[in-house]
Parts: sequence; structure tokens; C-alpha cells
Amino acid sequence: MLKDLQEEIIRLKKEKDICILAHSYQSEDILEVADFSGDSYALSVKAAKSESKTLLMCGVRFMAETAKLLSPEKKVIIANGEAGCPMAEQFTAGYIEKLKESKYKGYTVVAYINTTTELKSVCDVCVTSSSAVKIVNKIANKNILFIPDCNLGSFVKENCPDKNIALLDGGCPVHAAVTKEDAVKAKENHPNALLLVHPECKKEVTALSDFAGSTADIMKFAENSENDEFIIGTENSIIQHLQIKCPDKKFYALSKNLICSDMKLTTLTDVYNTVSGTGGEEIILDSDIAQKAVRCINKMIELG
Repeated sequence: MLKDLQEEIIRLKKEKDICILAHSYQSEDILEVADFSGDSYALSVKAAKSESKTLLMCGVRFMAETAKLLSPEKKVIIANGEAGCPMAEQFTAGYIEKLKESKYKGYTVVAYINTTTELKSVCDVCVTSSSAVKIVNKIANKNILFIPDCNLGSFVKENCPDKNIALLDGGCPVHAAVTKEDAVKAKENHPNALLLVHPECKKEVTALSDFAGSTADIMKFAENSENDEFIIGTENSIIQHLQIKCPDKKFYALSKNLICSDMKLTTLTDVYNTVSGTGGEEIILDSDIAQKAVRCINKMIELG
């Protein structure tokens, strides 16, 4: 039954010229029918290069919005319109504008790619978790306001000592919930395993890691490492993907609570309903806001 559903999705996407994009946190059955899988920004870049006129995002809303920003001429659909991101929706554009006019006047506002289009529209440059340090170091202004994730921002701050980086109290609630005690316990339970964590985790967790980086970088590290045991400190779906890619290696969860409920909303049936024309939600962006937001992304490309 599962295979039949996947085969029908593949048939329909070819028939209707639909490019399916699946974030790495999606389940394996969805990744198997996707044309591209990976981190949020990487998906949007691949989507922009695709010849398909319709893009189907299996992920959360800000990812679909980013794909639309980079491919405004294409139809972009999110498979499950309820899939949001607490971090991306944490601050409003109005709130950040007030901070720019008062406490952080003259600061360059750096927005993590995990933000809404509206929020990007009032920022100066976007970054991804893998490019943040490189891009912030290239910004001429010494004073930086990094939003929204204070944990990723703290990681950037440590690696950009010449910058005066201000942070807000925001971030990914899933990664931020992991504690130092979780990391210590995991290392005690698996003494031969390397701890690989996402920089959205707290500073005291990344301090205990053997490697900190984006989801794609974590997967690449585990695949290329000579070590054969790893504790994975990001969304637990990555464990399954790595087990399939590297069946000769062992992978353990840093915390059983590293589960993104928004990512889990999208099902293979959602994908089927979307490609068959009975589901999904088209992404429509305000043209003025989109023009301002895409400048933020273009600046990232320029610096990165």
C-alpha cells in the first residue's frame, strides 16, 4: 500500500510537472518521493534551478515562503498549511523596527533564514546555520543584532570575537529544551560515540559536543567520519536517515524530546492529496514585502 501510494505520487508529479522539496526532518517515506531533500535554504536554491513550474514544499511555512521569494514566477504549494515554526514566528516586523529605531540604532540586523517573509523584510541580511559565522565576519559594521535564535547567535558571537553582537531571547523551543544533563548522560551511556549537535542547542550543550553544525553538516560529518558511533543532537528523524545511509554505524538520540511537531504534521497522504489537486495550500506573498525580503536573501548570497 505504501509503495503503491509513493508510485502514484511519482506518476502524478511527473504528469503535472511538480518538483517535490522535502526538508531533512521529514519522514523517510516522503524523502523517497522527493526530487530534492536537505536544509531549508538549500531546498530553495535547488528549487530555483528546477525547470518545473510548480514547487511542492514538504516542510514548514517559512521554507515555502523562502522558495517563493527565490522563485516568484513559480507556483509554490505547502503540503500541510498548518505546519508553522515557533521560532520563525517569534518576533513581529513592527517589534524589530522599534528596536532598530531605539536600542539598536545603527546596528546591522542579521536574520536567521528561519524567519517569516515579513520579518526578513525589515532585516539587512539573512544567514543559514552553516553560513552565519562566515557572513557575520564579512559584515563591515561592528554592531550586529542577531535574530531570532539566541543560541545560534551565541555560537556566532563566540566565533566572531571582533563583532559586538546583540541577542534577543528567542530560538527553537525543541533544540533549546535539550539540557547539559542530557548531553552528559548521553555521553556516559555511549562513551565511544561522538556528540554532534545543532547550534540551536544551548551553549552548555554545544560546549560538550565533538562537532556543532547545521543538519546537513551533521549528516556529512557522520557519513565521512571514521568513527562508527554518534549521538545526534538535532531532530530525531535524522537518526533514521543516517541509519539508512550508514547501516554499518550506530546512531543514538541526544534526547527523546528532540521532535518537531510541526515537521511531523506533513504525511505522505498530504503529499498525495497535493499532487492530485485536492490538498495543500498555495503560498501568496505581498509583493512589496516580498521585494524587501528578497533583498535580505540577496545580501546573504553576495556575502556568502
